[in-house]
Amino acid sequence: MTEATARLQGIRAAYDTVAADYDRLLHTALDGMPLDRAMLGAFAELVRAADAGPVADIGCGPGRVTAHLHGLGAPVFGVDLSPGMIEVARRTHPELRFEVGSMTGLDLVDGSLGGIVAWYSTVHTPPEDLPQVFAEFHRLLAPGGLLLTAFKAGDKRNHLTHAYGHDLSLDVYWVSPDRVVGLLAEAGLTVDARMVREPDASAGPRAGQQAYLIARKPGSAD
Repeated sequence: MTEATARLQGIRAAYDTVAADYDRLLHTALDGMPLDRAMLGAFAELVRAADAGPVADIGCGPGRVTAHLHGLGAPVFGVDLSPGMIEVARRTHPELRFEVGSMTGLDLVDGSLGGIVAWYSTVHTPPEDLPQVFAEFHRLLAPGGLLLTAFKAGDKRNHLTHAYGHDLSLDVYWVSPDRVVGLLAEAGLTVDARMVREPDASAGPRAGQQAYLIARKPGSAD
């Protein structure tokens, strides 16, 4: 078993374990996050205008962001590594499509997506492996297609042993926005907008800056 395979299995097992409580604790979290909603709203408006194809919420978890984008008129479906998360998503949002899959090996045709959302779904990926992830995003996006990614801004690794009421083992990586912009550029994606949200003091000692980027694959769906 390779190190990458072992890491993915560990991530899948952790999120299978916490799936129900993760949804219970975060189901309405966006209600209190106006800046997050603003970025999601801008992304939804841009992908509707581009009309370049469906939107994949990659790392969708229990589907809360997928459902939010659907409510904004985006033609969205969800993908997650964790079968447990997908089970919760399908049960909670039966009107939407959800699939089990890995962000570095999705069974989708080149250029078939008008948009990709990676909403904190790269935070368990070591920074040195991000080029592979972004290359896959570039492959999947149609010309003119858009990427919205949210991640923890910084330069460190935290190891979690307990979260969402469960013991687990997960590494969480904080990456600087400038580094992510550079890696996206190397993958052929151009950043159109960025936002950095300052730490929320109420979130405790692990709080830090949160970053949001909207990038585009050059070209036109027309």
